[in-house]
Amino acid sequence: MKLMYGQRAYVQSAGVKNDMEVDGFSVAVCQELGIELSRHRSRSFEEMQEWGDDLSQFDLIVALSPASQRMALELTRFHHLDIEYWPILDPTGLGETREAKLAAYRQSRDQIRARMLARFGPPTEAPADTPPA
Repeated sequence: MKLMYGQRAYVQSAGVKNDMEVDGFSVAVCQELGIELSRHRSRSFEEMQEWGDDLSQFDLIVALSPASQRMALELTRFHHLDIEYWPILDPTGLGETREAKLAAYRQSRDQIRARMLARFGPPTEAPADTPPA
């Protein structure tokens, strides 16, 4: 999101569970597009709130699984914000070989990218805080 749209929006990723380490296959397929995930850490919705990210300050939550959609709806039932569910292929556990696993992860990555383009439009050429030349 940040690579495509810069600082146009405040973005925070969270999930139902805290896995902390990002899956190596995710890191590999995102690196193919120049997206650096190796230092990224995931957190749970609860940790977000504990660390000061109040869910009511967000305008939109994008859920990528039915479980995260349910959790987002439960946690935000008293807040006015939009929750969208994007049914994306869960690549974990798919594929027998490394190349087959990477193909599944690429499919998920490309589904997310297509959804972002459909929802938010073409990528910003420069971050929003960069003045035009």
